[in-house]
Amino acid sequence: MSSVFRTRSRTQQALLCLVGAALVVLVVWEGLNAPYLPVTAAAAVSGILCLAALVVPERLFARQVALAAAVSCTLSVVETQLPHRPENTPGLVELCALLLLITRAARRYPASKAVIYAVGPALAAALLPLRIAEWDDNLRGLIALIALVAVPFMVVLGVCLRLYGTLRAREREAIRQAQCLEHARELHDFVAHHVTAIVAQTKAARFTAAAGHAQSPQDLDRMLAEIERAGSQAMGSMRAMVSVLRDTAAPSTTLPKGDLSMLHDLAQEFSILGPPAALTLDPQLTERRLPPEITTTVHRVVQESLTNVRKHATGARRVEVRVTVQPGAPDRLEVSVTDSGRSTTPAAREKADGSGYGLVGLAERVEAIGGHLTAGPQSGSGWRVLTVLPLDAASSAS
Repeated sequence: MSSVFRTRSRTQQALLCLVGAALVVLVVWEGLNAPYLPVTAAAAVSGILCLAALVVPERLFARQVALAAAVSCTLSVVETQLPHRPENTPGLVELCALLLLITRAARRYPASKAVIYAVGPALAAALLPLRIAEWDDNLRGLIALIALVAVPFMVVLGVCLRLYGTLRAREREAIRQAQCLEHARELHDFVAHHVTAIVAQTKAARFTAAAGHAQSPQDLDRMLAEIERAGSQAMGSMRAMVSVLRDTAAPSTTLPKGDLSMLHDLAQEFSILGPPAALTLDPQLTERRLPPEITTTVHRVVQESLTNVRKHATGARRVEVRVTVQPGAPDRLEVSVTDSGRSTTPAAREKADGSGYGLVGLAERVEAIGGHLTAGPQSGSGWRVLTVLPLDAASSAS
């Protein structure tokens, strides 16, 4: 509790201190109703101990609860032997504190410990009305009400709060895992794409050198320039990811724009280092504003597919990228990336680099907005990644 208090603002701390002081004053005021000064002092001490048990740290809770319950029960029993007792208000603040101790025990501890910690306050709360002078049916009814209604209600309240806390913790963990998966996809989609371009260009340079072909200064400068450009883009993507991780309120700078125009740049960049990539973009899609979930997913699908072509499509001479409205389904968008490389098994192509997270991440991203992704070899030769997405991602996701 003390650590929670320190996390509050100065204003909240001041208000809590004022509330605590007011409760102490009420406890003392109720104690003044007793006919004897020692009983007044004992009632004030008992009430303050019960209030203190509500705010002590977890490590001191068991000892404080035992002390407060013992003092309260002892005072109630002693007052039954006095010739003069209060006519009313046996200690309402103390009673509320005892009931809240039951709730705290049920909320913070497992069942075995909660029962042990709650027995003392429950007994003290049931005995507290005995401090009243008149013993009649109303008093017995009050004791029954506390024992049979108030105490079980506080137990149920504590259990409900415990379950609510567990659900909130699971929700936070699920959100954290979803964020981790999203960051993993971002790193794979952007950084891996640029690093793959660096590796492909470096391999080409080494292959040319190993074959004994002398490279002209112009060719060498062009290769190095492409490597430098891909490295700069990778660093830019890394910086964007780091800025998002450091400031979760800031929008991600790695997200593509709200249209599909970036696909042209993506195809042109790929064609510089790999086989020519022909992009076919349906005019119907360029003339309308698509949801950002759709444009982002289309960009990721094309980018990851082209990266896989560069990694695994041995002997590919052409790549065709088609982004069109699905025939016969005007509310669906179809993304197709096809290469002419040598056909291979899905496991071989997906695991060739030892990771295999690319298509997995794509499938998760596509399915999250109500789409479907398939990937596999074509008849004859080549590989095709086909994705179908809803044009209205919001309605499909719901």
